Amino acid sequence: MEAMSCVTRARIACVAPTASKPRASCAAARRSMTTPIAQPRSSTKRTAVTSNATNEATESEIKKLTTDWQIDFCSRPLRDDRGKKVWELLVTDDARTFEHAEYFPNNRINSVELARALERVMAEKKEKPRRFKFFRAQMQTIISRACNEVDVQPLASRRCQTMTKWLNERVENVYKKHPGYDASAPPLMAFEATAPKRLPDALRGESWAFVALPLVGVREEMEQVKRGRVFGATLEIDENLPDDTLIPGIAVYTSRAAALAGWTKGLELACISSDTQTSSIVLETGVNDSWSYAFFRKSPELTKEAKEWEEVKRACNGLHFLAIQTDEEAEATDGFWILQDSDPAKF
Repeated sequence: MEAMSCVTRARIACVAPTASKPRASCAAARRSMTTPIAQPRSSTKRTAVTSNATNEATESEIKKLTTDWQIDFCSRPLRDDRGKKVWELLVTDDARTFEHAEYFPNNRINSVELARALERVMAEKKEKPRRFKFFRAQMQTIISRACNEVDVQPLASRRCQTMTKWLNERVENVYKKHPGYDASAPPLMAFEATAPKRLPDALRGESWAFVALPLVGVREEMEQVKRGRVFGATLEIDENLPDDTLIPGIAVYTSRAAALAGWTKGLELACISSDTQTSSIVLETGVNDSWSYAFFRKSPELTKEAKEWEEVKRACNGLHFLAIQTDEEAEATDGFWILQDSDPAKF
């Protein structure tokens, strides 16, 4: 997949599905590097869910959702009265409309106990999610078995920003205030992607470009995804971020855009990065997979552009996107994914 020429790229309108949408070039994106990032919005009203369920719901009473829940099941930097590690289950949805937190002694760490806990949460909520997303690769066996037991699809994914944010809040607001807090406990994980693999031909476009799109345009694209009009996936974006904030992205152009977007939908996209050492664009998926997505000519100009693209991304707290469309003049995208560089939870 070839990169567009430097001259052409500078003129590229940044993936606008209609002629009326704001268009921005990569040159404009560079000017946005000093754009201040709004502070995270204040916490929204949530429904707390406790672990001692008293109302059991029958299978027929439980509503099957088309949305996902996020879960984390792991030890915490806490010790019980016997000096043993304390484990915890956290459950929430992508919008964090509810929270469930439940401690587990270390003699109840198995898929059977986890499945029972998940059943209680669903019974209390009278809802069953489409999938349970989780980001800890080392817990995949236990979590997958438990999910299968409760008939909900497990999904290993780094698109668990809601959960990792909540976890980092709990470090300060809960764990450090717990009498059994162990300040010497090391972080349990970091996202370590494998070496990039060759991308299957079915997932390759014909050309690509570094682009940028004002946040207002990104939100419009997200709405198309939510309505099921195009392939893709969205994330919660800070509502206080100014509409004119430029969000960097990668635009992929191909005559078979619809087919490529459909194939790409089968991947659990995490983030995209530019590697100036190998002059490549790296796509990360799942919790630790990575792919050589595209390449660019090794030159001072393109290397500079790749670095500046990363700088714009950092200014947006890692927010970026992948767009798939027929060409740079297309009035509609066939695929649009909101992505974000992932910082692992502290614990």
